[in-house]
Amino acid sequence: MSNEKKFDVVIYGATGFTGRLVAEYMVRQYGHNQEVTWAMAGRNIEKLALVREEIGAHEDTSLLAVDSENKNSLDNMASHSKCVLTTVGPYQLYGSDLVTSCAEAGTDYVDLTGEPGWMYEMIEQNEESAKKSGARIVFSCGFDSIPFDLGVLFVQNAAKEKYGMPAPHVRGRVRAMHGEFSGGTVASLSATMSTLREKPELINVLANPFSLSGGFKGPDQLDDSKALFDEKLEMWITPFIMASINTKNIHRSNALMGHAYGEDFCYDEMSIAGSGDEGKARAESMATLNPLVGDDMPAPGEGPSQESRENGNFNVLFCADMPNGETLNATVTGDMDPGYGSTSKMIAESAVCLVKDCLDLEGGIYTPAPSMGKKLITRLVNNAGLTFSLD
Repeated sequence: MSNEKKFDVVIYGATGFTGRLVAEYMVRQYGHNQEVTWAMAGRNIEKLALVREEIGAHEDTSLLAVDSENKNSLDNMASHSKCVLTTVGPYQLYGSDLVTSCAEAGTDYVDLTGEPGWMYEMIEQNEESAKKSGARIVFSCGFDSIPFDLGVLFVQNAAKEKYGMPAPHVRGRVRAMHGEFSGGTVASLSATMSTLREKPELINVLANPFSLSGGFKGPDQLDDSKALFDEKLEMWITPFIMASINTKNIHRSNALMGHAYGEDFCYDEMSIAGSGDEGKARAESMATLNPLVGDDMPAPGEGPSQESRENGNFNVLFCADMPNGETLNATVTGDMDPGYGSTSKMIAESAVCLVKDCLDLEGGIYTPAPSMGKKLITRLVNNAGLTFSLD
């Protein structure tokens, strides 16, 4: 990667709701200094200038005019950036050319995608180019899938330390999630449905938990599509809307790390509904609901108030089941709502981590765990309000 690139991080989409939150975080955490040089990018310079003023960024913070439909402008942004942080989604509609630009220019890239069909295509089209140029492309650097991908890494590292081996089975259990889904998440689901009508072959990609694992075919996984009783927790559990993308990313992480969790590794991810008959009823009811459908869903560019973001949080349990019958538990928490407050901090720290802490990482298309791993966990704990702990 060229040391002559002007900016460590360029926030593309800084006038959007989530992009603006990322920029606000950069102002608070890194200000206007030489530790991290950053800029803001979007289609409209005037709007960027207004956001820069409103969030209290230094007047010298650079602004770049970039349009997702103008490949030259994307190439120009990549040529000046060590890392492009993009919140411009749905990525299957607006992100493909940017991934190509970064892969060709040797520029790092982080996003918030939870779109496995698009990720599959981007890996197929750009992985060799990224490896050749040295670009580190890291998908899913928000609530999907950082707490889950790094949570599994954290509990597996603890299992290796305690037992001398990884757990062949990890259960992800969402204890609490207070906050709203982003308008971008809702738009991504709609775009995915449209894409499947045009490319029905991607249905198999969405259905296969190993579809992002480079051709590896692992063991059968738990059917997480219906309410179940978790006997070890003695709790009823119910499908979790983000499990489809998180499980694919976690299995890709395992593959990229040389199957550090084992080739027989199983992972399932569900929400805890409660115990007894009441928990069963709640689990069965929740299993029939789609939280991304409804009249009150936010549109892209919309989101909750600052008060709502600050009152949100999440808590996820990871249970590493060992062959001897013992279970090692770990918890990952966030101090703001997952879809906006925590996500904006997670992706910002991911970009800075890649540029500042991962200088020896080779080019390629990654998930968070194999690319940044413990280094990112440290940053998230120190700066972004996340906790990683053994129960």
